[in-house]
Amino acid sequence: MKILFLSLLLPAAVLITSSNNKEMELKELLTKIENEVKPLRTESNIAMWNGSISGNEEDFAKSAQAQEKVTAYLSDKEIFSQLKSFKESGKIKDPVLVRQLDVVYNQFLANQADIALLNKIISKSTNLERMYGEYRASLNGKSITDNDVENILRTSTDNNELKAVWESHKGIGRVVEKELIELVKMRNQVAQSLGFDNYHSMSLELSGQDPKQITAILDELDSLTRDAFSQLKDEMDEAFAKRYKVKREELMPWHYQGRYFQEAPNLYPIDIDKFYEGKNLEKLTADFYHSIGLDINKMMSKSSLYPQEGKNQHAFCIDIDGDGDVRVLCNLASNEQWMGTMLHEFGHAIYAQTHDENRSLPYSLRDAAHIFTTEAVAMIFGRLSRNAAWMQKSLGLTDEQKESIEEECFKSLRLQQVVFSRWVQVVYRFEKEMYANPDQDLNGLWWNLVEKYQQIRKPEGRNEPDYATKIHIALYPCYYHNYQLGEIFASQMHNYIVTNISKSNDMKNECYCGNKEIGKWMSEKIFSPGMLLEWDKFIENATGERLTAKYYAEQFEFDVAE
Repeated sequence: MKILFLSLLLPAAVLITSSNNKEMELKELLTKIENEVKPLRTESNIAMWNGSISGNEEDFAKSAQAQEKVTAYLSDKEIFSQLKSFKESGKIKDPVLVRQLDVVYNQFLANQADIALLNKIISKSTNLERMYGEYRASLNGKSITDNDVENILRTSTDNNELKAVWESHKGIGRVVEKELIELVKMRNQVAQSLGFDNYHSMSLELSGQDPKQITAILDELDSLTRDAFSQLKDEMDEAFAKRYKVKREELMPWHYQGRYFQEAPNLYPIDIDKFYEGKNLEKLTADFYHSIGLDINKMMSKSSLYPQEGKNQHAFCIDIDGDGDVRVLCNLASNEQWMGTMLHEFGHAIYAQTHDENRSLPYSLRDAAHIFTTEAVAMIFGRLSRNAAWMQKSLGLTDEQKESIEEECFKSLRLQQVVFSRWVQVVYRFEKEMYANPDQDLNGLWWNLVEKYQQIRKPEGRNEPDYATKIHIALYPCYYHNYQLGEIFASQMHNYIVTNISKSNDMKNECYCGNKEIGKWMSEKIFSPGMLLEWDKFIENATGERLTAKYYAEQFEFDVAE
């Protein structure tokens, strides 16, 4: 009986050994990939960073060359075949290894197209990056920056000036249109060669998202915000008709105080910018994060925060090496928008730095659980620039000053949320349709969506590639819906904080200042796990619930559709 028992155990022992051997082989392959791809990505990121600051063609060329090296490596068919074999073997049981394999496999899968085509995409993307970076609108024959454009659109009441500036900014569309359409078609070629319908669906699926689920979420969001937006848009039109001395039906895109109507216009009688005039936004940002137990000084010292000739005029955060070298690019001006941007970008940064420094995480999992979860962190902090309680503690406002702006601050933040949500609808649905059929009338598609979701009239007779003026559509494609998912998750985190950490139960006014338990919770539950869990399980583990829009609706007082 004893001998029989041992013989019965033998197959299982062999199976366990076989499985362990398979896992050891996978670990060796993953280590090899890390050792080879990590320096290439670092080289690529540094070149991109330098090019974004200098605007020099040489830097952009280095960026393209470095990215081609990364792409060439991820295109290696032999390595991909090995990863596929491990994935199909059914012998990888360790959950961390399974997760690593899924992540790395998808990275290689996205690059299993013709290498010459992938390199053409890199070259064209790099060229477009340069074109967007170099372009400047003009007014009265003088070159002006995007900051100047935004300032004029927000403050001027001269209808001719507003129209001229808006149209000049839109001139970038004609400059990049041909290159952009070619790039869209190339991306579709890649996606279809890998078995996907188009690049849009591929982008979502490879990031772990079901395109039908995302569209359903945005349909729900449309229903959630439609009535609130229509009411607020009616208030805007009444106010702006008086401000610009035109009839309501004569209001045009340049009357809504921004290039895209993605930011809340000045609808309420409060000038938030005045509280930030002359303030040191660097210090305000660092002091706040320090107050909740998060140190951003190392990252700030490596960042580029002020405008300069040739520099990318936008803002972003970049993780250079996966080992804690994280940097932020901004173009600071002393106003609320850039205060919010600083809080936002350093939210990205502290998330990246913390999971980078968690040495128990394999290199391939040192990233956010999903693109939208890092957006959520950036957003939960970026919202504070319009929070009266935060402004009082950070800027030293008196009780009287705080009380005088509290309601208007909330209303402006609520307006920002609903305006932005309608803009997301336009971008998401435009990209979805553009990649489905890039040969259709894209100018018409763009304006149909703008008129439907933003209720903005197309200027009579206009037939320009205005969609191409938005840099995200060209260079950061199929991404915008993640901003909105980020807003939803930010509200879910906010609810967890006010319910379980600060216990204030104050969804409207909680500002986090001075509460280091908040930073501790975020470090442990949000930042450190990196990509260890799939995003839906990660959110449930951190907050006790799957992703839900109910807290977004509660925080901003939208009526939930029945």
